[in-house]
Amino acid sequence: MSQTVKQALSAASFYSDGQPYAFARLPAAAIMAAAGVIAEIGEPFGALLVDKDEVTLMIPAEAWDDFAKRLPGSTLSPQRYRLITIDVALEPDLVGFMAHISKALADAGISILPFAAYTRDHLFVTEENFNLAITTLEKLKTNS
Repeated sequence: MSQTVKQALSAASFYSDGQPYAFARLPAAAIMAAAGVIAEIGEPFGALLVDKDEVTLMIPAEAWDDFAKRLPGSTLSPQRYRLITIDVALEPDLVGFMAHISKALADAGISILPFAAYTRDHLFVTEENFNLAITTLEKLKTNS
């Protein structure tokens, strides 16, 4: 039997490591430099997303100053973000889970930056929306 959204949500917990994160856009040619930053930081959470137009890097904000000079042409978001890991193993064929989560957060007026790992989903929300986001997710879980 395939996992349902309700089953996944009822089993989920919401984890945060309590640190602020920096979100940066780099030129597409900066992939090696960005990968080196992720490797040097060596602690969870870090994210590197590469597409044809740009490299996106999400790292702890305190690390940004150490690496900014090695990442010329970067654009740093003025916002600081907080991590929320939806701590439940999600089956790869689960349909609608992120739609359910993102609708609840959108209804609360919270913008999200979602990242997916193999079995876990992660959200980044601005620091000022973090407490509301956690409260909204806990209510969603309770009402599922």
